[in-house]
Amino acid sequence: MNRLSDILDQMTVILSALKDVMDTEQKQLSVGHINGSALQRITEEKSSLLATLDYLEQQRRSTQKEPHSANDDVADRWQTITQKTQHLRDLNQHNGWLLEGQIARNKQALEVLRPHQEPQLYGANGQTAYGSRGGKKISI
Repeated sequence: MNRLSDILDQMTVILSALKDVMDTEQKQLSVGHINGSALQRITEEKSSLLATLDYLEQQRRSTQKEPHSANDDVADRWQTITQKTQHLRDLNQHNGWLLEGQIARNKQALEVLRPHQEPQLYGANGQTAYGSRGGKKISI
């Protein structure tokens, strides 16, 4: 095997790992209550895998300029990578829709709770929002 084939194989492994992480993300976004720390770990893992994939892509581009053997099945490997990438794009778009739905539900919940929040202690003019608390106002 040549270096290009090795890089393509590594890319395929990373794409498979990324799919697993995105499937986990989708499950997390599909439940009624999102675990913020779990979603944060998922995001960090996705970022790490994407950084590795970016590094491998840079390696692929520099290695692709080198000649490779005619019997190598680089085209098949690249086809696999292309298919996985297209599937991950679709999965990422779906997860984005799920996330938008969660954000919309959170906004609705905040709007329901907003009238019940405690009144502010001070108004925009710097005075207490409750008006005077007794006593006289003194001017100097």
